[in-house]
Amino acid sequence: MQIEFLGTGAGSPGKFRNVSSLALRLLDEINSVWLFDVGEGTQHQILRSTIRPRKIEKIFISHLHGDHIFGLPGLLSSRSFQGGNTPLDIYGPQGIKEYVNVSLKISESRLSYQINFHELPKGTDGKIFEDSKFTVYAAPLEHRITSFGYRVVEHDHPGELMVDKLTELHIPSGPVYGKLKMGQTVTLDDGRVIDGTQMIGPAQPGRIVTIIGDTRKTENALKLAQNADALVHESTFGKGENKLARNYFHSTNMQAAQIAKQAGAKLLLLNHISARYTGKMAHELEKQAQTVFHNTKVVKDFDVIDIPFEKNN
Repeated sequence: MQIEFLGTGAGSPGKFRNVSSLALRLLDEINSVWLFDVGEGTQHQILRSTIRPRKIEKIFISHLHGDHIFGLPGLLSSRSFQGGNTPLDIYGPQGIKEYVNVSLKISESRLSYQINFHELPKGTDGKIFEDSKFTVYAAPLEHRITSFGYRVVEHDHPGELMVDKLTELHIPSGPVYGKLKMGQTVTLDDGRVIDGTQMIGPAQPGRIVTIIGDTRKTENALKLAQNADALVHESTFGKGENKLARNYFHSTNMQAAQIAKQAGAKLLLLNHISARYTGKMAHELEKQAQTVFHNTKVVKDFDVIDIPFEKNN
């Protein structure tokens, strides 16, 4: 599991930061890529990465401001041109279906695949997707227009077969190991009965990624971020700019750090950086936030962040 940042800027494209888009790379887990927001130029950013558009199976839109959706029609068309023929799911606020369909209709674009739209009514708060591997939750944020944050929860992985314990018990390797790993009870040639459930280690907790887009500081961000392995949070403003952040319905780096600390997150990734913060100033945003939450990083375009498993004790 990795997060790749395709655009980390706020409002409009800049020389060093494109507008909002990130990819949750789940290639090892389900051979898939999920996108969160698709700002203008996202497909150009993808060309500079190893992501293949046909691998994109889900797109989650935080809100319908242009810097988060203007790249969507082009990306959808390119996915079709580049061999993507499997269905694609788009989640987002009400209006995302009309925006996509009108854009494709007026441009007379024809897709080689089906789009399944999942429009989230205003106030949606809870589970919006679940399969055998992942559950995704959404909750409303506080922005000028309807805006959602997302929480991706990986299901726990089954525990590993305790081979060392089997060796100590002089249980020979072979097909019996497979049965024990499935939790079956087996009778050995010497008459011993072995309960497979006692030979499996503790489950490996799944990882949690929370993505908070444009918002004022809000309790729902704290709820979505609980115990997250990685919290991506907008940071349009810096220390001492709380009033500006509130007036423009955005957050500061310090507010994001407070959320991370209160939620017990493991890593804070500051995103949606204003063009005012370049070079040393962006680094200063990071240093300021680290005084509240040490494991903070200001991300830049094309950063790839690994989300490792937490080691069992």
